[in-house]
Amino acid sequence: MTSSAIAHTADLQAALVRRLGAASVITDPQDQVRYCRDWHGDVTSGAVAVLRPDSTQAVAEAVRVCAELGLAVVPQGGNTGLVLGATPDDPQHQVVLTLERMNRVRSMDPGDFSAVVEAGCVLQQVQEAAEDAGMFLGLSLGAEGSCQIGGNISTNAGGINVLRYGMAREQVLGLEVVLPDGTILDALGTLRKDNRGIDIKQLFIGAEGILGVVTAVSLKLHPRPEQVETALLGVDSLHTAIALYRRARRDCCDLMTAFEFMPPSAFMLAREAIPSLTLPIAMDHPGYVLMELSGSGLVDMRALLDRFLENVMADELVRDGVVAASRAQAANLWKFREAMNEGQAQRGAHLRTDVSVSLSQLSSFVEQAETRLRAEFPDCLTLSYGHVGDGNVHINVIPPASADAVERDRVIHDAKDCINAVIDEFRGSISAEHGIGRLKRPEFEARISDPRRQLLTAIKRAIDPDGRLNPNCQIRCNA
Repeated sequence: MTSSAIAHTADLQAALVRRLGAASVITDPQDQVRYCRDWHGDVTSGAVAVLRPDSTQAVAEAVRVCAELGLAVVPQGGNTGLVLGATPDDPQHQVVLTLERMNRVRSMDPGDFSAVVEAGCVLQQVQEAAEDAGMFLGLSLGAEGSCQIGGNISTNAGGINVLRYGMAREQVLGLEVVLPDGTILDALGTLRKDNRGIDIKQLFIGAEGILGVVTAVSLKLHPRPEQVETALLGVDSLHTAIALYRRARRDCCDLMTAFEFMPPSAFMLAREAIPSLTLPIAMDHPGYVLMELSGSGLVDMRALLDRFLENVMADELVRDGVVAASRAQAANLWKFREAMNEGQAQRGAHLRTDVSVSLSQLSSFVEQAETRLRAEFPDCLTLSYGHVGDGNVHINVIPPASADAVERDRVIHDAKDCINAVIDEFRGSISAEHGIGRLKRPEFEARISDPRRQLLTAIKRAIDPDGRLNPNCQIRCNA
């Protein structure tokens, strides 16, 4: 930075401290690092300041002050996203606005099966508060101990329970949002049925903070499951896993909560991250399914699962399997699903994808994508895993340990192009649940139709005409 730029930044920081208070403004670069680095540590940037408001009114004031100072605002929840949607990319003209101090549960209403929580509540905190009240929040994902509910809503997070409860969008009854001019939109109602025209809250769900800052959420809750049954099953292929899923949907109906597919390499990676993990069934199966049923009331979940497994093993859809006998055993099975991501991270920079196709085409898509990847990148480890039942699969490519930074970047770029080309052939999506952010914006813009681009641009210009909220995220709209 030039001396004049440094002086200008210092003037901006002084103005922010004067207007918002020293306790709400972080200016020290070292203290800013964790807010300006992405979840995997691949990208580190900077910001004029990190703002930490502790109320909706304080968020509104921060947004107004930034507009007066000509600063853009990058809203941030738990900073666990995977597409750089909460990472600043213009250190001299942007601030990070973190909701971490807004972490109060405003209400928990068992009679209404609803809750109102502030955006900075960690997802696990909301889950535990619901459980204490005898209720259940359907949203669950690997980062739930760190991610915040506002970020979950702003990115329309998915997770392991989508089959039963839907994406984050389906969990929302109402929102409180600070708009780009500092106006507070209070739409925090808990009505299940409200057909008064366009559902405005949907504009902000999945918008990644480009239209407003979500400050509080009204959530839909469910009866707390009294019975949870978890099974790890060995199968012949992804094709067989999908056939197994269809049977489970028919025989177990809406009592199936999760259905995850993993290849054998997933367990190898998980054990690299946590060497003490022991797999309770043989590791020589071509594929594995982690399946969970849950419910409350009069249904005998264990008997249902036992009957289902007996039938599918007789029909040779399942080679082998184990059913958790306790919550601790179930948690151990889920550790493999979670630890495999840690194992991948330990191998250094690699390609992480999040794509979807129709369920009927999923096995064909994965087969074609893997065939092309193996031909073009024979020295890389390619693994495909995911939620299966909703057509979502993560096809990741890990370069060999010997690859230097330049080679890794080349592999990541070329492998992504390879996978996206197959996605286009299957008319799928380049982002099933992670969002667009800044990382996927070029691919997103290259694939959207003109009518959709025009609508997105018109909405952005109407709500944020000066382009102050999360610029360069999702789609570039020239104001």
